[in-house]
Amino acid sequence: MTNDSDSSSLIRLNIGGKKFCTTIDTLTQREPDSMLAAMFSGRHTLCQDPEKGYVFLDRDGKHFRHILNWLRDGVVPTLKDSKYTEVLREAEYYQLLGLIDGIHAILNKKKEDEELDTELTRTDIIKCIQSERVRFRGVNLSGLDLSKLDLSFVDFSYACLRNVFFSRANLHCAKFKDVDAEGAIFLNATLRECEFTGANLRGALLAGANLQSANLQDACLINSSFCQADLRSAHLQNADLTDANLEGAILEGANLKGAKLSNTNLKDANLQRAYLRQVNLRDTHLEGAKLFGANLNGAMR
Repeated sequence: MTNDSDSSSLIRLNIGGKKFCTTIDTLTQREPDSMLAAMFSGRHTLCQDPEKGYVFLDRDGKHFRHILNWLRDGVVPTLKDSKYTEVLREAEYYQLLGLIDGIHAILNKKKEDEELDTELTRTDIIKCIQSERVRFRGVNLSGLDLSKLDLSFVDFSYACLRNVFFSRANLHCAKFKDVDAEGAIFLNATLRECEFTGANLRGALLAGANLQSANLQDACLINSSFCQADLRSAHLQNADLTDANLEGAILEGANLKGAKLSNTNLKDANLQRAYLRQVNLRDTHLEGAKLFGANLNGAMR
C-alpha cells in the first residue's frame, strides 16, 4: 500500500510474529531521522497484509514494546544490564539515535556507581596515551568508558576488554591480538588496519565502524553486529561469523576464506571482489547483496 494516511491514523505492525498497534505520529515524531520515520513518512510503499492490514517487519518482536514506549514517552526502559545490549541492538537497527545515547548514558552511570574490578581508570588511560608508545597488554580494562579517545597504535593484546565502550574512538592500527572483548561497543569507531587475530568479539557492537584492511583472522565474531560497517579489504579468514549481523556492510575485496557464515545476515552487503571460494553459504542471508566479481568458485549455495 502507499502510506498516504494522516498522522493520527492507526498502524498495525507485525514484528516477527508479535502484533502491535500504534499511530504514524508515534513512529515519526520523536526520532524523525530513524528508519521507522522514513518508512511511515508517506514517501514509501509498504508491504501490508491484505486481509488484516498488518505491516510486517522481519525482526524479533520481544523488545519492540520498549521501542514503542521510547517513541511514545522518551523514557529509556529500566532493564537488567544483559537486556540493555539486546534493546541497543534493536535501537541500532531502527536507527533510534536518541535511545542509543540514552542507553549508553545509563550504562555509563552504572559503571561509575559500581566498584569495577579494573586495574586502570579512564583518567589513567588518558595520562598513559600522552606518552609515545603505549601498551596495555594483558591488562583488565573491563567495563571502562574509552569512547572518543585517540587510542591509535595502542597495544591491547591479551587484555580483558569485556563491555568496554570504544564508541567513536580512534583506534587506527591498534593491536587487539587474542583479547577478550565480548560485548564491547565499537559503534562508529575508527579501526583501520587493526589487528584482531584470535580475538573474542562475541556479541560486540561494531555498527558503522571503519575496519578497512583490519585483520580479523581466526576471530570469534559470533552474534556480533557489523551493520553498515566498512570492511573493505579486511582479512576474515577462518573467522566465526555465526549469527552475526553484517547487513549493509561494505566487504568489497574482503577475504572470507574458511569463514563460518551460518545464519549470518549479509543482506544488502557489498561483497564485490570478495574472496568466498569454497565457503558454505547455504545458511547465509544474501538477499540484495552485491556479488559482482566475487570469487565464488566451489562455494556451497
